[in-house]
Amino acid sequence: MQVNFGSSFVTAMANQYGVLRKAAAKQAGVADDDAFELAFRQTQPYPFATLDTVLDHIDHVVKLVGIDYVGIGSDYDGVGDSLPIGLKDVASYPNLIAGLLERGYSDADIEKILSGNVLRVWRQVEAYAVAH
Repeated sequence: MQVNFGSSFVTAMANQYGVLRKAAAKQAGVADDDAFELAFRQTQPYPFATLDTVLDHIDHVVKLVGIDYVGIGSDYDGVGDSLPIGLKDVASYPNLIAGLLERGYSDADIEKILSGNVLRVWRQVEAYAVAH
């Protein structure tokens, strides 16, 4: 299970932000376009998730399915300007690793989350494809 970093995937407030913006545009009788969004954000700032929000989400998923089935699916190229504070780009991965360490994840667990689980499953998929 790949954890997406987009704020709307990990916080209810960010998830509902677009609905609130559209309702405000409708109430004002204007188009919900880029200009309206910019003005709306000045009065109603976007509720960005934080590094801790993402770490909480990872903790939750680990509890649900186990460490061997969790990875990161940051979606840096698909969620626009909704990335969490402290995880805005890949240069902030050290923040993620430090947070996981602070929460008691072992080096082996962190390796699984960052790439190990995906690579293990990918190898299994390739082996299955060759066999079938």
